[in-house]
Amino acid sequence: MADNGDHDRLVSTMTGGMAPDPAPFNGSDRLHADGRPKGDFRDQLRNVPVARNIVTVATTAALPVLVVWAAVTLSHPVAWLLAVPAMALAQNRLFILHHEAAHRVLFPNRRLNDLVGITLIGWLTFGTGSHGYRLGHVQHHRDEFGPREPDFLLYSLYPITRASMRRKLVRDVAGVSAFRIVRPRFQRLAEPRHRRMTLMFLAGQVLIATVFWASGRPWLYLFLWVVPWVFVYQVLNRLRAIAEHGGMTRSTDRRRASRHVRQTPLAQALLVPCNVGYHVAHHVDPTVPMRHLPRLHRALVEDGYITEDLAWPSYREVWRAQRSRPAGATA
Repeated sequence: MADNGDHDRLVSTMTGGMAPDPAPFNGSDRLHADGRPKGDFRDQLRNVPVARNIVTVATTAALPVLVVWAAVTLSHPVAWLLAVPAMALAQNRLFILHHEAAHRVLFPNRRLNDLVGITLIGWLTFGTGSHGYRLGHVQHHRDEFGPREPDFLLYSLYPITRASMRRKLVRDVAGVSAFRIVRPRFQRLAEPRHRRMTLMFLAGQVLIATVFWASGRPWLYLFLWVVPWVFVYQVLNRLRAIAEHGGMTRSTDRRRASRHVRQTPLAQALLVPCNVGYHVAHHVDPTVPMRHLPRLHRALVEDGYITEDLAWPSYREVWRAQRSRPAGATA
């Protein structure tokens, strides 16, 4: 992706296989032509509900503790088996709060927002406590599928064959994807900044391991913290990400770069917590906090920005369509 010409070629050949061609939207009393909310409606949506977010952070931070407590208390093979995916779901929810903080809408006070969502949550959940994710994610929102899109390859080439989808998921389940994420931490250690980030990453995991050790069960750090992230969370992350953008394309129209999937309590519990599944609404205005995304989505639907043909009925339908390329094709 060295220059605009090369990148335009990549966009034309690697994206857009599932991008719709929506009808023009001319705006409404409360929405601009690009879907962004106007005036008082915009101000209401951008208000951060501090008290509710404090509760969300507290309960989300308590979930990993609850999972470990339940597994240890029940001490049954089934409980241990279920604890692994349950911890991955807790880690997924923690990441979504980190994502919320990256947009600086977890708390209106920037210092508190960054301390809780980036320095603490981002650090302890296999991160470094730095703003690296936030800076990369800004590029994702500024120009989806653009030259500086950090996840271009993750979203491209859809639809793919069933065999290709299977290979991707097997890599996730086998820990290959997690290894590719962690490996750069231990490369270029001769560079002071990179070495400092690696030490921060290790310090965060040492702290988590120390908590398990203090509880008298140090081995649970591997079984109920590392294993869920390496072998289960990566699958959840891929399935959510490709449902949001897989097969879409670069466009100033957010409806061609992102997709909306109908939200259900089960999907929100297992895959898209904290309203992150209202993804077109999120990309229309990334400064709207998670609590108000359903309200923005309703306005987008009622005013005609998101029409019935643009909303997918379920995540299963999205994934089925994404693996619909004929077996003889390459992907």
